[in-house]
Amino acid sequence: MSYMEKFTWAGKELTLRREQSPVENISTESAKVKLEKININDPALRPANYDKADGSVMPIFQADGVRVDLSKRSTHDMPFWHRNMECDELIFCYKGGIRWETELGNLELKPGEMFVIPKGIAHRSLLPEGNTGDNIIIELKIRGDITKLV
Repeated sequence: MSYMEKFTWAGKELTLRREQSPVENISTESAKVKLEKININDPALRPANYDKADGSVMPIFQADGVRVDLSKRSTHDMPFWHRNMECDELIFCYKGGIRWETELGNLELKPGEMFVIPKGIAHRSLLPEGNTGDNIIIELKIRGDITKLV
């Protein structure tokens, strides 16, 4: 059996074929490089916006130009407008739902749906109509413009 590995960078692609899988290692050792899993369904991950009207999201990951936040707004509507002047915000609904009011229009997200709030656009989130459970939203703050590819 052969294994294929593809490398992509700067619009280029390289395909390698090898006799053994690149993950068949004798050992791996590192104090800082590891695979780490986070369960966003874990009730212990409870952002301040879960039960506080003015509560905020919980930062989960951060790197140059991007931050991943967890929102579980499930009790109160956001009572203020927010305008992110540094980042586009990609909003992904994982569970439940969320409504958004923005200067560009209003929309509601259901599980599996996402949209982008462009940098500088005022917005706020509201609970979905008939909210009865938890709402879990992943927010990516991204420096630089987001381009839709599909």
